[in-house]
Amino acid sequence: MTIDRVYGPALGRSLVSCHAGLVYAVSYDPNAADGIIAQTQNTLKFLDENLAKAGSSKANLIQATVYLHDISMKSEMDTVWTAWIGPKENWPQRACIQASMDDGTSLIEGVVFAARS
Repeated sequence: MTIDRVYGPALGRSLVSCHAGLVYAVSYDPNAADGIIAQTQNTLKFLDENLAKAGSSKANLIQATVYLHDISMKSEMDTVWTAWIGPKENWPQRACIQASMDDGTSLIEGVVFAARS
């Protein structure tokens, strides 16, 4: 069994793991910008980069879970998400939930499953 991994700065975890034609990825704003709009844009840009390293893209997303520090930010996040995800052919199954973020500066984190290209 082969598992390919893309490692990030945090010890003990990968940004991306790939196995059997599937990509499992996590994304966040590595810059912890001010506000949900900027953090969502940076999170999705970082996700694009990590999916590309794994041989995938947003067009291959199957499932996404978006974690928000405050669920009242969902409509602002959705505005950025909708512009980023593109046509219906790209739309994954998606859930959005509120979650406490451990460092106090992160407003958004995402976890996705995608097919490898």
